[in-house]
Amino acid sequence: MNALAATSRNFKQAAKLLGLDSKLEKSLLIPFREIKVECTIPKDDGTLASYVGFRVQHDNARGPMKGGIRYHHEVDPDEVNALAQLMTWKTAVANIPYGGAKGGIGCSPGELSISELERLTRVFTQKIHDLIGIHTDVPAPDMGTNSQTMAWILDEYSKFHGYSPAVVTGKPVDLGGSLGRDAATGRGVLFATEALLAEHGKGIAGQRFVIQGFGNVGSWAAQLITEAGGKVIAISDVTGAIKNVNGIDIAQLVKHSAENKGIKGFNGGDAIDPNSLLTEECDVLMPAALGGVINKDNANDIKAKYIIEAANHPTDPEADEILSKKGVLILPDILANSGGVTVSYFEWVQNIQGFMWDEEKVNTELRTYMTRAFGDVKKMCQSHNCDLRMGAFTLGVNRVARATVLRGWEA
Repeated sequence: MNALAATSRNFKQAAKLLGLDSKLEKSLLIPFREIKVECTIPKDDGTLASYVGFRVQHDNARGPMKGGIRYHHEVDPDEVNALAQLMTWKTAVANIPYGGAKGGIGCSPGELSISELERLTRVFTQKIHDLIGIHTDVPAPDMGTNSQTMAWILDEYSKFHGYSPAVVTGKPVDLGGSLGRDAATGRGVLFATEALLAEHGKGIAGQRFVIQGFGNVGSWAAQLITEAGGKVIAISDVTGAIKNVNGIDIAQLVKHSAENKGIKGFNGGDAIDPNSLLTEECDVLMPAALGGVINKDNANDIKAKYIIEAANHPTDPEADEILSKKGVLILPDILANSGGVTVSYFEWVQNIQGFMWDEEKVNTELRTYMTRAFGDVKKMCQSHNCDLRMGAFTLGVNRVARATVLRGWEA
C-alpha cells in the first residue's frame, strides 16, 4: 500500500471513530492547493537540466501551512500528498498553531554540485515564492535538504518580499535559526520514548535499541539514548549495518560516519545484512529512515516490544494489524517525530518576536510539548478504545475538524 493510500486509510478510520459528517470528512481529506513546477537550470558543464518540483498545501484551518522540502529521486505527487496530510495531523497532535504542507524536487542531490543545488533551490523558490510566506506556508528541511538549502530559500524569497527570516525554519543560527534545531527531532523521539516507557514502569536506561537510519534523526536519537543509559545494539544506513550486543560506541560511530560518508567499515561492531536489522532481538525498534519498511512480509519476524516511528510512515497498515496481534506497542510517527516541527514553531516564534531563546529553554519547552502530546493521545485512546496510532489520528483530526467548523465551514 502506498503512503497516500495508507495515510488516507488511517484518516478515514479516525473520522469514523469521531463520527465526522461525511462532507466534512471529504473536505478535510482534499488538499487546499497542489503546486507542480518545472525547474530548469544550467549544469556546471553548460548543459541544461530540468527537474519537477512539488508543493502540496494540505490544510490551513489551524494556522499557516508547515512542512519540509525534500530532494530525492523518488519524490512524486502521491508521496508529497501523503506527507502533507501527515503534517496537518502532526501539527495538530503537537498542538502548535500550524496546518500541513510538504514539498520536494525529484532529483538525486548527491549527483549535483553545491552550485547546481543552489541554482535549483533558487529557481524552485522563484516559482513558488508568491504561494509561501510567514503567515501562509513555512517550509523547512527534509530528506536531502539542510540549513544551507533554507538559507538559499530565505535569500531568494527576500529578494521579492524583503528580509523575511520567518518564511523558513531550520535555518543556520546566524540567519535566525533556533538553537537546538539540529537535534530537535531526535530529542523529541527521546522524550516521546521516555513517556511511552514510563507508562509501563520503565525508562531508557537498560533498554536495548535497534535503529534503522543514521541521518540527522537516527544519529541524534542514538546519541541521546546512549547518554540516557540506553544501549544501541544495531544500526544501519544506506552503506550497511552493524551490530554489537554490548552496545555500539555512538560517539565513535558519528565520527566514523562523518569521515567515511557512512557507517560501513566501522570496527566497533560486526557487519550484518541490512535486511535483517528490523528483525534483530531488541526491546525498542526505531525506524528512522524511509517509509514502508515494516510490512506484511517482515512484521511476523519482528521481535521488538516497542516500535518508535522516528521516520514518516515506516509501518504499512497490514503490518500494523500483525504487530497489534503480537502485542507490539507502536508509537506513531505523527507523535514520535513531531519534535522537529515543534522546534520549528519555536524558531518561527523567535523570528516574529525578534528575540532569541537559549538552548535550555528550547529543550525544556520541547519536553513539555512532547510529554503533553503523549498524554493527550493516551486520553483519546481511552475515550475511543483504540491503539496509539488511532489515538494520535483521532486527536489530530478532531482538532483540525473543530477549527474548520469554528472558522465557518458549512455542510
